[in-house]
Amino acid sequence: MKKIRLPLDEKTIHELKAGDEVLLTGTVYTARDAAHKRLVALIEKGEPLPIELSGQTIYYVGPAPAKPGYAIGSAGPTSSYRMDIYTPPLLKLGLKGMIGKGRLGPNTMKAMVECGAVYFGAVGGSAVLISKSIKKAEVVAYPDLGAEAIHRFEVEDLPAVVCVDADGRNLYNEGTKLYKQAAL
Repeated sequence: MKKIRLPLDEKTIHELKAGDEVLLTGTVYTARDAAHKRLVALIEKGEPLPIELSGQTIYYVGPAPAKPGYAIGSAGPTSSYRMDIYTPPLLKLGLKGMIGKGRLGPNTMKAMVECGAVYFGAVGGSAVLISKSIKKAEVVAYPDLGAEAIHRFEVEDLPAVVCVDADGRNLYNEGTKLYKQAAL
């Protein structure tokens, strides 16, 4: 298990390999479909973004409200393919990591290799476990979107797996090949 400090730096990004189990500690931003759409609209207009993306990681999550004594409620990952049309322009502005569940599309994969970024998989169904890793949460942009607003999370030992590394190795593809070989 590798302990990773966020935001990501180039050395760390290139040391991570598909299949690595990690514990993430530091700052993570949240954004889902609606927030991504707004960020890309700002990029297309040449306007500044409400958050600095350089070296940052975005978690694809719409967290539930916090219960008393907790930083946030349930915070499980959403399907990453829904952000595929928005992710390449964010990567070009310095986004270095994404956390979600499921496969990424070919345009996002290509942009990740070109820009040197990684994709972390979080386990769907582990929302309560993940929320225990979130020590502080605050809305930093688009509060009108409710749960889909952009939050800044301070996380400690958030569990994830490197599903796609900066060289384009894809755990979903490699894992399937290994499974098929073992079944023979």
